Amino acid sequence: MKTLLRYSNPSQGSFQRNALEAYVGLLLLKQYSPATIKTYRSAFLYFLRAFPDTRPSSISKARIMDWMLQEQQSHHWSESYQNQMINAIKFFFEILLSRPKERYNLPRPRRPFRLPNVLSIPDVIRIFNKTENIKHRCILMLAYSSGLRLGEVTGLRISDIDSSRMVIHIHRSKGKRDRVVMLSRHFLNELREYYRKYRPKEWLFENPGGGPYSARSVQQVFREAAKRAGIKRHVTFHSLRHCFATHLLESGTDLRRIQEILGHRSIRTTMIYTHISNRDLANIVSPLDSAQLHIK
Repeated sequence: MKTLLRYSNPSQGSFQRNALEAYVGLLLLKQYSPATIKTYRSAFLYFLRAFPDTRPSSISKARIMDWMLQEQQSHHWSESYQNQMINAIKFFFEILLSRPKERYNLPRPRRPFRLPNVLSIPDVIRIFNKTENIKHRCILMLAYSSGLRLGEVTGLRISDIDSSRMVIHIHRSKGKRDRVVMLSRHFLNELREYYRKYRPKEWLFENPGGGPYSARSVQQVFREAAKRAGIKRHVTFHSLRHCFATHLLESGTDLRRIQEILGHRSIRTTMIYTHISNRDLANIVSPLDSAQLHIK
């Protein structure tokens, strides 16, 4: 809490320090996720430093617009960072100060349309086979077998595994929503072997010193496993979730059902996997293959 509230430039006025303290306090009170609090705090602190001699509540919309346009042009803000900054500022004025809602119509940089990298099923299996540590292998298998995010994997408790119904309960996921996903039978067998060896007490995957396994450790586990498996493409732990969704779609699972399992609020988010799946492409014959009989 003290780290979140600390204002790193004591030479600037108490108005900024008080604003930051109230700002983070409200984020905590509203039970925003730690990642969201960190993002909002960072953006708001950046904003405060631009107006060191001004009471934050008195900064006009015109000054904010001028500053953001200048910053956008100087630092080439991405669309996502620009949106983060706008949302952080709006939270201060509209939520903390209860001001009327404002629109900040800045020119939007065009966001490049990038498809996530997806591995084949043999590539995924090779990653598992190259992971000898049963705990690490279970972490990777869980993400792929149920399509979980990194924070969902590290945030699971033992009580969230329901082997009688073959489901996993995900609590307060992205957007503070609960959902239920399938429990793979093959993963369950691996999980039981892991449990007999490690005997976790509360969290499904625990640090040696207690508490949930860290996100950084999980990412490192995946990087090393992918390297051992000879994966040359740029992939991350989150790629296992992309693989899960794409492989489900290619096997004929309905897109709406995949949306529910992944916990996407909008079907548009899930539809990105239609651009990756080879389910329809496999049924299309290349003109070269059609013309091969005529090639000498």
